[in-house]
Amino acid sequence: MSKNKLGENTICTHTGELEDKTFKGAVSPIYMSTSYEFMDVEIGRYPRYFNTPNQEYLAKKIAALEHAEAAMIFTSGMAVISTTLLAFLNSGDHLVLQNDIYGGTRNLIEAHFDRYNIEYSFTNGLHVDDFEACIKPNTKLIYLESPSNPLLKLVDIEAVAKLAKSKNMISIIDNTFATPIIQKPIDLGIDIVLHSATKYFGGHSDISAGAVATTQEHIDTIWTLAKNLGGNLSDFTVWMLERSMKTLSIRVKAQQKNAKKMAKILNKNEAISKVYYPGLKSHPDYKLAKKQMKGFGAMLSFDLAEGLDAELFLKSLKLIKPSMSLAGVESTMILPALTSHALLSPEDRAVQGIKDGLIRFSVGLEEVDDLINDIKQALKVIIS
Repeated sequence: MSKNKLGENTICTHTGELEDKTFKGAVSPIYMSTSYEFMDVEIGRYPRYFNTPNQEYLAKKIAALEHAEAAMIFTSGMAVISTTLLAFLNSGDHLVLQNDIYGGTRNLIEAHFDRYNIEYSFTNGLHVDDFEACIKPNTKLIYLESPSNPLLKLVDIEAVAKLAKSKNMISIIDNTFATPIIQKPIDLGIDIVLHSATKYFGGHSDISAGAVATTQEHIDTIWTLAKNLGGNLSDFTVWMLERSMKTLSIRVKAQQKNAKKMAKILNKNEAISKVYYPGLKSHPDYKLAKKQMKGFGAMLSFDLAEGLDAELFLKSLKLIKPSMSLAGVESTMILPALTSHALLSPEDRAVQGIKDGLIRFSVGLEEVDDLINDIKQALKVIIS
């Protein structure tokens, strides 16, 4: 049976497993060696070459989930983003980026690309025309992130992918928030899909990793640079990531169900001025979300009513963790202005609509009633 005809739970559970031929264990063995035979072997394995047994087989699982030909695993989301961009861009090239992207990605571009003589333009909006308006004769790549971090804005992925193909450019998307369980950008025409695997792929707040899925030809290009930059993941962490991904589909669907309920409840609370969640009919991209996503995801953000202290609100939570990162089985909240987007200037954050009191909410697996009760008691503290 073709790997792409297997159900997602089956792919998560079985694709990319390593067989324990010695003891017939139910889980993949860990190959911790950093030194392998080099004579009379088909593959010369070395950890920095991204081809140890655990690395190779987990990549098959990720590729199958994204409907890609091949994949690679990195040490972090930023490792895969920086390596992928630099693998395809040379001095004198131009890059078009969605304006609303993860703060670390934007900081990478603004802090370092000028000295590599790589030009870049951020779009003024999220419509395909905004991307097209930025294209120059030397444009090589179009980069997008949908849903975006932290305001959950959406881009018409298929339209941007068609634009890139019509101009003979490579399209890249950060699919971290959606995961392949909710959105498969390659099926919509995107060339390269990136993930911070620290997030939903890991899912337990104990792994740092990144992943890329694309054609074998593009993987070969990325690998040529990656093996020299040295962003490979340790085999023990690769093994942990494979273990975690066995429950990816179940976790994401359960968290998404909770997030949809939370968004509707929070949207009715007078102490909250605005909720950002594509599953709300009031969200400007609601129809687009229904078109290109299988659900609406487990991330949302919200603004407290004017005058309420967002930092005190987070400090008053008893169950939900005011914690960095996202997508763990536990619910967390952060202030993007102080964390994920802290490297941006106040002006850049204002352009993106990220207020100092904006709260990003990663919805976990707890009972919704317990989450609501925690939020209500924290609101009482800041309102009284």
